[in-house]
Amino acid sequence: MRLVQLRVTDANRQAILDALDALDAEYVVVDEATDLNTTIVQIPVPDGASDGLLAHLDDAGLGDDAYTVVTDATSPREVNQQLADRFVEGPKGDAGVSHPEIRERALDLQPNRPTYVALAALSAVVATAGLLLDSAIIIVGAMVIAPFAGSSLSASVGAVIDDRRMLVQSVNSQLLGLIVGFVSALAVTAGLRQTSFVPSGVAIGRIEQIGLFLTPNLLALTIAVCAGAAGALALATDLPVSIAGVAIAAAIVPSVATAAIGVVWGDALVTFGAVVLLAMNIVFINLTAYLALVGLGYRSSLVRDSWTNFQPSVRTGVYAVLVLVFAVVLAATVGATAQYIVFEHQVKEDVEAVVDGPTYDSLELMSVQAEYNDMNALGRVESVTVTVARSSDDDYPLLAEAIERSISARSGREVTVNVRFLEYQTEERQSETNADELRPRPSVVAGGIGDRVVPRHVLDVA
Repeated sequence: MRLVQLRVTDANRQAILDALDALDAEYVVVDEATDLNTTIVQIPVPDGASDGLLAHLDDAGLGDDAYTVVTDATSPREVNQQLADRFVEGPKGDAGVSHPEIRERALDLQPNRPTYVALAALSAVVATAGLLLDSAIIIVGAMVIAPFAGSSLSASVGAVIDDRRMLVQSVNSQLLGLIVGFVSALAVTAGLRQTSFVPSGVAIGRIEQIGLFLTPNLLALTIAVCAGAAGALALATDLPVSIAGVAIAAAIVPSVATAAIGVVWGDALVTFGAVVLLAMNIVFINLTAYLALVGLGYRSSLVRDSWTNFQPSVRTGVYAVLVLVFAVVLAATVGATAQYIVFEHQVKEDVEAVVDGPTYDSLELMSVQAEYNDMNALGRVESVTVTVARSSDDDYPLLAEAIERSISARSGREVTVNVRFLEYQTEERQSETNADELRPRPSVVAGGIGDRVVPRHVLDVA
């Protein structure tokens, strides 16, 4: 609840009180002990209704320069709840905060421009170090300091509350952060490679942490969707957004660093896959956050107002181009992601079918990793890496060939299959029964008048 306190003059006092009476609002009038001929009017209002009420009173003659104070307040009973239906934009009651509040919360997540640029650069540098060191802990540290939560969620908030300026600023902030992060990661990676802190011959595609951010897949899509939904839910329900911010950063920062590493190493497929993964994450974070806010009860008039107020102009043309670019990126990202997910799923099914065959009973499938399927846009054959564990000395020289034939026959595409073997030994503790059977025991030999025991030990392994 908010308490709105106004100073009104004798000239407009009656008009203000009549406007409040027309709303059937409860209020208190206090005469000031001054020579200004003014009165203090106190009106308790529901959360989110203060801006609408002030706009209504301005129309009644309050004036933009009137002394106005809005403070937090508590009350043992509901007061002026009828004002919520008229002035509160957004979900009513406990379903979510009002439009002004969610806008303020989204803006509070964004640091000032110099701080934002510095944190974007630092998070990208830390993520690059974590990827090259193959350290998940360092990558998590990069996610914690990344500033992308506010810039990502502000676009959805701006769209849903019809704040075009906020929407444009959010898009600009996201682009700026991505460019700064990419350039920073590029510079650090190039420096590390040139100074031989990281050997130039390292197969970056074989590094486990980099391999996690090479390709758009169903699990990565799930992370982006959940991050966007969690961020929107936290904003709309006045909950901490910090945890959702880490999830948003997890979908952005490592992909930016992976793309930079791919550029420095000259691996077009790594760069292409990381960029598509990054685009997928950004698109679905923003889209999911918007849909989550709509699902929580926020209704945007952005499309309707834009169509109603449509007038040919340079600004309208720029907006149309931006919408078209976003639609193209969305369609390309969804299409590329869908075709890769289908390809990856087929590859895993084919590998499992081969390894589960009777010829390879002693093998255990550990993982299957397929490089990003670029539909031969770069003229490269897709590579599939299969990791299996074995406890015997069998070499299985035809395993890679069998998997390659199975994948090529089903997908109709040429692939290169790499099989990595992990060897292990197994030692099982024997039961007490088996241990007794293996203990040495005396042999009984018959001789002479009676049997005598000969101290001869025989190991019975029957």
